[in-house]
Amino acid sequence: MKSSFLLSMRGYVLIEVRGGRFEKLVNALMEQRMTIWDIRIVDETNAELYIVLKDFFRLRPVLKETGCRVHVRKRYGVPFLLDKLEKRKIFALGLIGFVIGLYMLSSVVWQVRVEGNELISKQQVLEAAKEQGIYKLQWKYRLKNTDVMSRALQGQLPGTAWVGVEVHGTHIVIKIVEATVPDKQPLLSPRHLVASKSGMITYILAEKGRPLVKANTYVKKGDILISGVLGDDVNRQTVVASGEVRGLVWYTPQVEVPLTQQYKVYTGEVKDRSYFVVGNRALQLTGYGKTGFEQFETIPERKTLQLGKFVLPIGWLHERVMQVNIMEKATDPQEAKKLGIEAAKKEILASAGKEAKVVNEKILHEKTENGKVYMEVHLEVEESITQEQPIVP
Repeated sequence: MKSSFLLSMRGYVLIEVRGGRFEKLVNALMEQRMTIWDIRIVDETNAELYIVLKDFFRLRPVLKETGCRVHVRKRYGVPFLLDKLEKRKIFALGLIGFVIGLYMLSSVVWQVRVEGNELISKQQVLEAAKEQGIYKLQWKYRLKNTDVMSRALQGQLPGTAWVGVEVHGTHIVIKIVEATVPDKQPLLSPRHLVASKSGMITYILAEKGRPLVKANTYVKKGDILISGVLGDDVNRQTVVASGEVRGLVWYTPQVEVPLTQQYKVYTGEVKDRSYFVVGNRALQLTGYGKTGFEQFETIPERKTLQLGKFVLPIGWLHERVMQVNIMEKATDPQEAKKLGIEAAKKEILASAGKEAKVVNEKILHEKTENGKVYMEVHLEVEESITQEQPIVP
């Protein structure tokens, strides 16, 4: 007799029968209409057969009558599965709780993000979203349709051309497209363009106003380069002077460069740490104790649990703590000079403006003492030297 779904529901066992009166036992079982099948003779005193669980509990009188003994070899069916689960109640409850917990976590809004806003503050968008039921720890089933929320938010946020609401798992993204408003040109009062620094004029272009200097002339700080006054004393008109004036400006920065440079080297020694992360909190799982490294660098790597399109606020964080050594390397004095000059040029060009450039460089004085190179450097920098000066009537 072959096992079937009905047998699995009722339960059955494979038993080993021991004793010399096996034929009499089988006949007695058949007479009492017990369900047995797949009878197999192992040797003269042992045999195996399958029997339904209900009939197994009726074997005792027959065994006494025939003098046979039985040993259960295997158990099959739903009754035995339920018995195992009953013995492991804590495990079953934990499994059910885990499934319920995952469902609850994936049914709550954990993050609300705003994108595309520049003029409208993030706080203003979040307050308007809260009025529409969009906020952290909100149940997702309480949210309205995304199109309805988008139209409502656009009505609450003046200055927006379009508002979109997207739901990505447990995260909600509010995308803002702000309306383009033409920039209001400020009202400018009449002015001169004067020299912001002393230097030699290399280029001048007067877009509006009257130029008072020419190329290759020296000017001092405060001299008028492009005048905002047109005409003479009789026919006089003031305008907003505009244009571009570049000139050579001289700098003499003091530079010092150490002859010993430090750099970082990885030793290859690594210690790993792992954490279980829920929201913004983490529970350390491995890598307890101190690293034992005097100097180290930590490289984090985070992974978030995701069910399809649903991004859950739980995950894992893995940290690699890598030991490093700070090494020292002697620098040639000539190389140190180059490093010092480059550093001085970068510092001056950063303050002189984007279009500034160094056209000439020269070392005026230098000396080496106490493990350092000291220099006084002369730099010629071509840069814009204009600044505004209002015309006072």
